Amino acid sequence: MTLSEELRWRGLINQTTYKDLTVLDDEPITFYWGVDPSADSMTIGNLAAAMMVKCFMKYDHRPILLIGGATGMIGDPDGKSDERILKSIDEITHNKEAIATQYRQIFGGDKFKLVDNYEWFKDIKYLDFLRDIGKHVPIRQMLARDFIQTRLGDDGSGISYAEFSYVLIQAYDFLHLYKNHNVTLQVCGSDQWGNSIAGVELVRRIAGGEANVYSVPLITNKTTGKKYGKTEDDTIWLDPKKTSPFKFYQFWLNVDDDSVESYLKIFTELDKSTIDETMQKFTDKRESRLAQKTLAFTVTKLVHTEKAANSARQASEVLFGERNFADLGSDDVAVLKTELPVITATSDDLLSHTIVRAGLASSNTEATGFIVSGAIYINGQKAEPDSGASFQDGDNLLKRGKNNFAVVEKSK
Repeated sequence: MTLSEELRWRGLINQTTYKDLTVLDDEPITFYWGVDPSADSMTIGNLAAAMMVKCFMKYDHRPILLIGGATGMIGDPDGKSDERILKSIDEITHNKEAIATQYRQIFGGDKFKLVDNYEWFKDIKYLDFLRDIGKHVPIRQMLARDFIQTRLGDDGSGISYAEFSYVLIQAYDFLHLYKNHNVTLQVCGSDQWGNSIAGVELVRRIAGGEANVYSVPLITNKTTGKKYGKTEDDTIWLDPKKTSPFKFYQFWLNVDDDSVESYLKIFTELDKSTIDETMQKFTDKRESRLAQKTLAFTVTKLVHTEKAANSARQASEVLFGERNFADLGSDDVAVLKTELPVITATSDDLLSHTIVRAGLASSNTEATGFIVSGAIYINGQKAEPDSGASFQDGDNLLKRGKNNFAVVEKSK
């Protein structure tokens, strides 16, 4: 399979300036992809573009990964209805370091060059930039962009000169990388198409060279129709402090049946035969959720290490009755303790009282009803209406119904 064939199979063909994608099957080129440090973590929206970068790298194209230390000082106004609040220098520095760490985790031992556009912008003089760069950018081209028209319209919030100039700053990145690193292609998210095209134009006007853009399709939640970005509700971050590996794993595990095949192609490096085989087994026995389990483990392993993926998988299997709680190691139990309510109990505590304190019932009467009806489980076993002696010394998993859990620490 060639690169152009694989991009087509994975559903990663969106907008591009290439007239014929088979040109990517020829000699390796140098390309770049960038992320602004507007937050201290990338999201799964960024991850989709990162996986496209890895696809290019698989076929020996040479990547430059950019951190937007300069562009991050302004912030991309595209898609924003109001002016951004500027980040402090300390915040930008922290965010840059965090993004660089995630680059290294995702791309691992793959060969890439890491650059920060602040390094070439910090010494540029304002008048020189206006004369050498701004002189070659038609204002009509910038005014024609949809978000500019919206912001300047009667109901718009307006736009500052700083945000208006953002596209020019990003366009210069492409020119700089073209001149200094022989970069001829920018890969980007679909929302960056306008900014990227401005870079193509700048390379053509100033350097007389040919440059191209290739964008990943916008990845949306097919249930809600919302994109996966930094400003959406329930954002899924790559930073384990913002979205724990367990919650990250659960997100992929809960992908709907209609989306799971396309997500396997976009968010994993599994080859065609493996995905086809996985989907066939899944189709034959959908209740197994094999496709979702494969997706969840593979993506969590990439972003959070194999150890974290194993712990998330084992903890999930316990919650859904596929593994015994007693089989979990201390690290796996620790994962559950960060995600579930944790309470203490003694042998003298009534089970109904423990259920209420765990938040699994609103009253002792309701808790007793749950016990009698067989809705309460302790370590996978149906609970009996006793004093709580069913709890073993140490950690226990208390469950009500299918999806309500707590960890009970019983003292000796």
